[in-house]
Amino acid sequence: MRAQRRLDHYPVMTPLARFVAALAALLAGLACADSKPNIVFILADDLGWNAVSFHGGEIRTPNIDRLAADGARLEAFYAQPVCTPTRAALLTGRYPIRYGLHVGLVRPWSQFGLPLDERTLAQALTDVGYETAIFGKWHLGHHQRAYLPTQRGFQHQYGQYNGAIDYFSHVRDGSLDWHRDDQVNHDPGYSTTLIGNEAVRLIESHDFATPLFLYLPFSAPHTPLQALPEHLSLYAGIPDVNRRTYAAMVHAMDEQIGRVVAAIEKRGVTKKTLFIVASDNGAPRYLTGMNGELRGGKGTLYEGGVRVVALAKWTGQIAPGTVVDEPLHMVDWYPTLLKLAGASLEQPLALDGRDAWATIAQGAPAPHDAILLNAAPRGGAIRAGSWKLVVARQPRRAGGGARVELFDLAKDPTEKDDLAATHPEKVAELGARLDALTSEAMPRKTSPMPEGFHPPAVWGEAE
Repeated sequence: MRAQRRLDHYPVMTPLARFVAALAALLAGLACADSKPNIVFILADDLGWNAVSFHGGEIRTPNIDRLAADGARLEAFYAQPVCTPTRAALLTGRYPIRYGLHVGLVRPWSQFGLPLDERTLAQALTDVGYETAIFGKWHLGHHQRAYLPTQRGFQHQYGQYNGAIDYFSHVRDGSLDWHRDDQVNHDPGYSTTLIGNEAVRLIESHDFATPLFLYLPFSAPHTPLQALPEHLSLYAGIPDVNRRTYAAMVHAMDEQIGRVVAAIEKRGVTKKTLFIVASDNGAPRYLTGMNGELRGGKGTLYEGGVRVVALAKWTGQIAPGTVVDEPLHMVDWYPTLLKLAGASLEQPLALDGRDAWATIAQGAPAPHDAILLNAAPRGGAIRAGSWKLVVARQPRRAGGGARVELFDLAKDPTEKDDLAATHPEKVAELGARLDALTSEAMPRKTSPMPEGFHPPAVWGEAE
C-alpha cells in the first residue's frame, strides 16, 4: 500500500486503546444523550443546482425551501462528480482517492465495495449511543454480506443496493433490488414514497431518549426517469418529456421530505434535530438548464458537476436565513457530526474532512486551505480560496499532454474565463498540490462485467 500523507495527524490507536475509548465514549454518551442532536441526513441523487425553487428553478420544492430559509444555505458546497464516490466521502470523512473509489461506480456485478477497514459515520455514531438507519440507496458494495449496511454500522436498513433501479418494480437488470434489514423485501409501490413511509414509521416509533441518525439517500431524481401521474400532471406545461418527468420526480421527493420534517415536528424534537440536505453531484448535462448557469454537469469537474445544492437547519443553533459562501466538501460532515455527537475523531485512518460547524453556524472562515475535487490519471481539480484548477490529461493515443484551466470563482462562478495563461504562478502552485494528491491515490477499483455473468434472482443474495 502506498504511503499516505496524514492531513489531520490524528494519533494511531492500538485495538485495546480503541476499545477503551469507544467504551468510555459510549458511557459518557448514555449520561448526556440530551446534548446529542438527532441527525436527519437527506441525500438526493442527481439533483441539479437549479432543480430547487430557492435557486430560481421551475420545480416547486416548498419543503426543501423551508429548510433552507429556516437554516443555512451552503452555497459553495462540493461533492464528487458521481454517485458512489460521494457516498463514500460522506460515510468516511476521507477523499475516495484513499481507497480507490474515486473513479467510477460500484456496479451490480462488482466484487468490491467500501473497504472494510474504513470506519463509517454510522459505526462511529453507534459507538456513542445513536440508533442508526439507512433508508434508500446504498451503492457501496453488496457482493458479500460484510459489505451490507447492517454490517457497516446501520441498525436499520430499507431500500436498494444499486443505482438505477426501476422505481415501481424495484428491479435492476432483471434482478430484484429491494431489502429490509438486508433481507429481500417485496413491498409494492413507488420507491420514493416507500422511503418516506419507512422514515415516518421509524420517527413515529422511535424512543427519542436515544439520539437518532437517519440517513435518507433517495434515488430520486436519478434515471430511470419515472414519475407518478399526479406529479407529472403538475408539470404538464414543460414540453420536454425528460425535464417534465425529472421535475415530477423532484417534486415527489420534496413531498416525502416534508412528511419527514412533519413527523419530527409532531414528536416535539425539532429543536433537538439537525436536518441536512445535499445532492451527490449535479444534474446530467442532457437536462439542459438544471444546473443553472454553472458549467458542465454530472461526471465533470466543472461547477455544474461538483458544486451541489446543500443546506443545514437546526432550530436555535443555526440562524434562519444564513448563507454560507465559504467552500466546504462532503468529507467535512463526518468530523462535524462526530464532534456534535461527542464522538472521538481518533482513528487509524487519517481524515481529510474538517469540522465545519463554526463555518456553518458562526460565520467562521472555511476550515480548509484547499479542497480536492478529484485526482485521477485522466485529470483532476482542486480549489484553494476562490481559485480553481481543472486538469484534463489526454490519453497517449490522442497525443498525450493536458488541458489546464484556471478560474477565479469569486469573479467567474460560471467558469467562462480561463486565467491559466495570465496567472502561471497560480497554475504552478495549485498544480503542484494536485500532483501531490494524485501521487497518493490508490489504484482505482474497476468493475468490468465478468464473461458469462448471470444476475442472481435478488441482488446481494450471492456471496
